Amino acid sequence: MSQRPERGFPEEEFAARCAAAQAAMAREGVDAMLFASEAEIRYFTGFLTPFWQSPTRPWFLVMPPAGKPVAVIPSIGAPLMRSCYVGEVVSWASPAAEDDGISLLHDVLRRHLSDASRLGLMMGRETALRMPLADFIGLRERLAEVALCDMTSAIQQIRMMKSHREIAKIRHVCGLACDVFDTVPDWVAAGMPLAELFRRFRIEALGTGVDDVSYLVGSAGPDGYDDIIAPPDDWPLQAGDVLMLDTGCVWDGYFCDFDRNFAIGRASQAALDAHHRLDDAIEAALMTARPGALARDLFTAMDRVLRPDGAHEDGGDDVGRYGHGLGIQLTEPPSHTGWDETELAAGMVLTLEPSIAYRAADGGARMMVAEENILLTGDGAELLTRRAPRDLPVIG
Repeated sequence: MSQRPERGFPEEEFAARCAAAQAAMAREGVDAMLFASEAEIRYFTGFLTPFWQSPTRPWFLVMPPAGKPVAVIPSIGAPLMRSCYVGEVVSWASPAAEDDGISLLHDVLRRHLSDASRLGLMMGRETALRMPLADFIGLRERLAEVALCDMTSAIQQIRMMKSHREIAKIRHVCGLACDVFDTVPDWVAAGMPLAELFRRFRIEALGTGVDDVSYLVGSAGPDGYDDIIAPPDDWPLQAGDVLMLDTGCVWDGYFCDFDRNFAIGRASQAALDAHHRLDDAIEAALMTARPGALARDLFTAMDRVLRPDGAHEDGGDDVGRYGHGLGIQLTEPPSHTGWDETELAAGMVLTLEPSIAYRAADGGARMMVAEENILLTGDGAELLTRRAPRDLPVIG
């Protein structure tokens, strides 16, 4: 079991994050930034709570050009937020019938914005406006002369570079999840319903020390499977099935994200071959992952193994990408696609996630996925997960 790091972060960590954002604001001529989503608010303040699962209330964070950010949030969250990295907490009783924090937010923004100012927002890929659209339109009307500036790329670049404390948390949760996967052969067997298997996996993971099993998907079928995101059902595992489990366990707000495959009772040659090709694709990506390479280079390295002729049939499938960034969200930029030109750098934490389509012994279409988590260092890729064996494990 990996050594447990300290929970939370010292104030200097958040000060550095905010300073990086404020430096980006200065470069872009942005006078204030507005965040309204859980990931950015937590990243800059440390505001960690499962209460985000409730969609009822809006939450706002205003980043000034210097100093600590200002939280404009429902009063139910004020005590916790005051313990976080903020200079001020402005709150109201929410939900409100008419004005759910918009006037307060406007007043805080106006401290930094004149009619000739620029307001930074997250507007691009992998962002969302977590507030009622009608409220945003109303706020925009009250700031009609203020120019909006898309700060997506700048903020995502900051978040892609993980500190040593962030890396320690991700390394720890990866180790805990690996420990759980190591137990799977001890309690999975033919006849076990998938729903029961999923429940047992969660119990084992929580017992190992993760805080939550926020994400758990999987599938099973003869010689392979045809879905990788469905919830479990009560159909029992059968001899000859290939079982896949993909988990995003969480420790202190940071995710792991990887999967493992197992054959139940016996493995067909088609399944064994598919697992080997996935392992070859992982190896190609590990050899490619270097500072200065591009995210698309990882895609290309894996795709050449999976689809040497460029065809979808009996090769790589069309899931869209072969991995992504990882951190306080299950998936973060960059995306290992053929179009993502993000330059890789030491300090990034990434997943390598090739997938392959193939024909099973019965002639039916099947797929298989593999996934590992890595840290990019100055020397290349360092595995944060204990790498899956090359040969498909046969259990049960």
